[in-house]
Amino acid sequence: MQKLPLIEIGYQAFIVGNDEEFGAVRDVVPEGRPELLIYVENSGEFVVPLDAVEAVHDQKVVFDPAKLEQKMLDAIRKAHDAER
Repeated sequence: MQKLPLIEIGYQAFIVGNDEEFGAVRDVVPEGRPELLIYVENSGEFVVPLDAVEAVHDQKVVFDPAKLEQKMLDAIRKAHDAER
């Protein structure tokens, strides 16, 4: 597993290649498990393995969509529907 910079609760969540945030980090390594709890706007919380993280910078966590579950990808696509 790659060594990642510090990820903190509240960091915004993004997908590689997309500059629109879809949610935020709710918990980091819950109970010592190598995963994050991510809140997706308008859909709720999802557990994401740490190896899905592509980059961390400027209080942003960028995820590799190929490593996310389809249910979460569907939620991400709808994250901003209420704003449109």
